[in-house]
Amino acid sequence: MSIFRKLAWFFKEEKKHYIIGVTALIIVAIVQLVPPKVIGIIIDKIAQDQMNLHSMLAWIGVLVLSAVAQYVFRFVWRVNIWGSAARLERSLRRQLYHHFTQMDHLFYQRHRTGDLMAHATNDLSAIQNVAGAGILTFADSIITGGMTILAMVLFVDWRLTLIALIPLPLLAVASRVLGSKLHDAFRESQEAFSAINDKAQESITGIKVIKTFGQEKEDIAEFSEKVSQSIKKNRRTNFLEALFDPVITLIIGLAYVATILVGGQFIMNGQITIGQLVTFVSYIGMLVWPMFAIGRLFNVLERGNASYDRVTQILKEKTHIVEPYNARKQLAKGVLSVAIDHFSYDEKTKDTLTDIHFNLKEGEVLGIVGKTGAGKTTLLKLLMRQYDYYQGTILYDGESIKNYTLDALLLSIGYVPQDHFLFSMSVGDNIRFTNPQLTQTEIEDAAKFAAIHEDILGFPEQYDTLVGERGVSLSGGQKQRLSIARALIMAPELLILDDALSAVDAKTEEMILSNLKERRQQQSTIIAAHRLSSVMHADEILVLEEGKIVERGTHEELLENQGWYAKMWEKQQLEAKIEGGER
Repeated sequence: MSIFRKLAWFFKEEKKHYIIGVTALIIVAIVQLVPPKVIGIIIDKIAQDQMNLHSMLAWIGVLVLSAVAQYVFRFVWRVNIWGSAARLERSLRRQLYHHFTQMDHLFYQRHRTGDLMAHATNDLSAIQNVAGAGILTFADSIITGGMTILAMVLFVDWRLTLIALIPLPLLAVASRVLGSKLHDAFRESQEAFSAINDKAQESITGIKVIKTFGQEKEDIAEFSEKVSQSIKKNRRTNFLEALFDPVITLIIGLAYVATILVGGQFIMNGQITIGQLVTFVSYIGMLVWPMFAIGRLFNVLERGNASYDRVTQILKEKTHIVEPYNARKQLAKGVLSVAIDHFSYDEKTKDTLTDIHFNLKEGEVLGIVGKTGAGKTTLLKLLMRQYDYYQGTILYDGESIKNYTLDALLLSIGYVPQDHFLFSMSVGDNIRFTNPQLTQTEIEDAAKFAAIHEDILGFPEQYDTLVGERGVSLSGGQKQRLSIARALIMAPELLILDDALSAVDAKTEEMILSNLKERRQQQSTIIAAHRLSSVMHADEILVLEEGKIVERGTHEELLENQGWYAKMWEKQQLEAKIEGGER
């Protein structure tokens, strides 16, 4: 029953609807006591030869009115109780989704996508059942069961009632034992379902890689193993669930046997009539639902309790990126000053960045180059406040980026990542993603800036062409340029290109860089790249190695130094000549 305490906040919000719903349940419980009593009266009158047509029609009228009243009030409780349950699911779904959007990168490193999907689907459905089926079975089992037992005492015989109820304590014992086992079993089955979700999502996303390396059979085998584990866990859950109904049936059967044996003796002794025994047996039949409801109640509550614990555990997690109370809401702009002394992703690893110092003025271009794993992307992540636990400062116009609201900081930054993510919408909608109100002219202007406009005109529906999931219908270069257009259309104070020109040819690269130089003279740009031609025109170039700046200067200065940059430049120029000769 602890799940009811955990959901007390919601029951207070929906108090009015639950009061109406439970009141309707009480009325239904009272009204449905009428038909068995009427049937018993009719049987006794027929046995005593006191029934006539007028009396029969009157009693039939009572039965019809009873049926209509049950229909009306059942409709009332369904609307209020099931409606409230739907509002709980909506509330939790919004909370969970909002929580996902507020969490940092560390959160998504700890939790698998499939697991988070399971929280947002199966777990929320199980919690909704508590507020719907759980409240119904809890209230209905107590109300209907209590009313029925009271009617058995008042309308028939209290001694017969006690004898019929003797087996019922066995139900409480069985429910307690099975309920605790079911809680653990359901948690395990939900975790197994999460594993299947995660595997399916990962395999579908990486299907091209799987097929390229011919790993279909191995991937199917791994998925089948996870399905088998889930079936095994669910089989145990279903086994425990299935034990409830036979136990209840056995208990009700014992009650029927006791009633027939003792009730027959009472009739022979003249203590009750045949009609009363028929009424009593009907009331025992009405106790079947409350008994089953108790079994289902424990099932629903244990499932809901396990799911609520899983969801609340996620909701309790906090992001380490926290906005101060008086954070600046003005868009960040001005000189970017970076002084990072040390940064590592966790305490167990060595520093990823060490002694990174530079200034970037408005209108300047900063190039960042280095080997794979040198720390280029990590540095860019710090600039966008994806991690805050570094030693040092990052200032915008003399103010720490930690003192800005996230909106004020991130809306001033246009970011094109290495992994280009496009949404399953049209080309135009992907470009205008940050502002759906942008005009077609503005979209086309950004596309021309990113040198993708001509490609788009060749698509079947041009700017209305659907790109498919993650831009599956586009080439790597087209996805890169669409991502650049999406960032440029914001007219950001700082544009960050993280190896964003790697999939385009040299001519297109030169066109995009020329556009950047011409149209962003008042705004800053950071270009991280492996291809040195992307940064050769930068005002300053930083060469990173193992998280440290080992060289810095303009393109010409770095060539004169004869260091890593000069050697890499010579190598890439030679490769370009060889490729040009092969063509």
